[in-house]
Amino acid sequence: MHMEMFLAYLKHEKRYSANTVISYRNDLEQFYEYIKKAFDIENISEASHLYIRSWMAQMSEDNMGARSINRKISALRSYCKFLMKRGLLEKDPTIKIQPPKTTKRLPVYVEQQDIGKLFELVEFEDNFNGRRDRMVLELLYNTGMRRAELLNLKDSDVDTARQYIKVLGKGNKERLIPVSQQMASSLDAYIKEKRALHGSGWLMVTDKGAQLYPEMAYRIVKKFLSLVTTIEKRSPHVLRHTFATHLTNNGAEINAVKDLLGHASLAATQVYTHNNIEQLKDIYKSTHPKA
Repeated sequence: MHMEMFLAYLKHEKRYSANTVISYRNDLEQFYEYIKKAFDIENISEASHLYIRSWMAQMSEDNMGARSINRKISALRSYCKFLMKRGLLEKDPTIKIQPPKTTKRLPVYVEQQDIGKLFELVEFEDNFNGRRDRMVLELLYNTGMRRAELLNLKDSDVDTARQYIKVLGKGNKERLIPVSQQMASSLDAYIKEKRALHGSGWLMVTDKGAQLYPEMAYRIVKKFLSLVTTIEKRSPHVLRHTFATHLTNNGAEINAVKDLLGHASLAATQVYTHNNIEQLKDIYKSTHPKA
């Protein structure tokens, strides 16, 4: 089946993560299921742009958000381009499709003074688990890495002497993230304690020494952010947003932030400049005589 060829291409040539490939599969299966049920066709070569618009209308009626619809259309568009390049599809039905407009959401982040409270005032347990919890928070905030990137780190990815961490990001792209001398010293002490207790090669581990899993990382972040902020979202990704926002608000060059985050394009990073503009607006309103 053409879809399996496409998914294999995403996995082996594009080197997309397993979760991303699963998302593509789900989106395409939903499209095929819809055109089979609504129009009694099973091959994409029989589908016109009108059928795709009908699918979009159905998703909208089912109260699906514009962003989710756009993601599904993007998956279908990529699939059609793949088939066209290999001569498996004569006409691309997605060409005439206009994605629904979405409102640009600003990233949610933790205020700088609240991050100060987190690391200066909050008390962590005086044992390895407490130091592990603090290290999870410190690494996410100090490096801006994704949760999956953090969980897949091994001790060998940390170079405390040269003060950097080697991270494997999306598409298996490797990048080096610098850390401060203080962070490097903390990592050195943490790794020595972890090895003595558990002997594990994974950097982040559970209470029993196994590789830390996503839900536990989420619980750790939510627990401690709840002590210092009232923002609704309190996830590992919020600390990534916080890292980027604090850098741009304090004058970091946008291309440098892009490289630190591991973004493929500058467009993904530019959203953080909006927070900076909002901050400037607040300063203007509070200080300018005519504001």
